[in-house]
Amino acid sequence: EVGRRLKLSRERIRQIEERAKQKLRLMARTRHLKDYLN
Repeated sequence: EVGRRLKLSRERIRQIEERAKQKLRLMARTRHLKDYLN
């Protein structure tokens, strides 16, 4: 649905989703590290 509306391929949608997940994982790790160091 989203890909069709934005005229993006399934592969491009998958890439965008994967990048977003990686960013979320990095943010979670950073938060844990900040909590540990404080």
